[in-house]
Amino acid sequence: MASRGKKYKNVVAAIERGRLYDLGEALDLVVKSTYAHFDESVDIAVRLGVDPRHADQMVRSSVILPHGTGKTARVLVFAKGEKEKEALEAGADFAGSDELVAKIKEGWLEFDKTIATPDMMGEVGKIGRILGPRNLMPNAKLGTVTFDIARVVAEIKKGKVDFRVDKAGIVHAVVGKVSFGAQKLQENVLSFVDRLIQLKPATSKGIYLRAISLSSTMGPGVKVDPLHVRTQIKAA
Repeated sequence: MASRGKKYKNVVAAIERGRLYDLGEALDLVVKSTYAHFDESVDIAVRLGVDPRHADQMVRSSVILPHGTGKTARVLVFAKGEKEKEALEAGADFAGSDELVAKIKEGWLEFDKTIATPDMMGEVGKIGRILGPRNLMPNAKLGTVTFDIARVVAEIKKGKVDFRVDKAGIVHAVVGKVSFGAQKLQENVLSFVDRLIQLKPATSKGIYLRAISLSSTMGPGVKVDPLHVRTQIKAA
């Protein structure tokens, strides 16, 4: 097991073990404790009081962060005719039909998000084994199988984030870059958690927001008080 460097150990020393920080304090720590020579991403992990083994407790959706993620996604749209033209005019990086399916079959994957019109899903299904494991498959539940191409392309370009609870009941997402500063990151975090609260399954019993942790790409996790986050959302 590789040993941690001095910079990492110094960062860890500044975090009180076992303490639940207010959101603002946590983000200040995350921002001030970065040491990498690049603009680190800020990640959130939220443990929910759900059992993902049950279909009615699967939490999966998307949210448009107020300040985006700091990364502009490369969007590919599977569409034909006027919808292909609409996609490109809306800012899609790639748009097309059979030729894109063939290109992907050959190994091309230079894109981050996909959208498809419903009439294209038969063809897109042929490359489901390629797109699915990479979370690149258009999905009606996430709004990426639609004829409303221009709107969805614009949302993704603005910083739409897809998320899904994992087997351990944890949702992971990127909520921005360190360079955003604590205030913008806080607004993104509150929007993200608010969306999770809206999605609470009716069958979820007990405490829903069980734990929240924030970290930069290279830094340790900082535990956040879920109750304080709820209070801030209600006050907004």
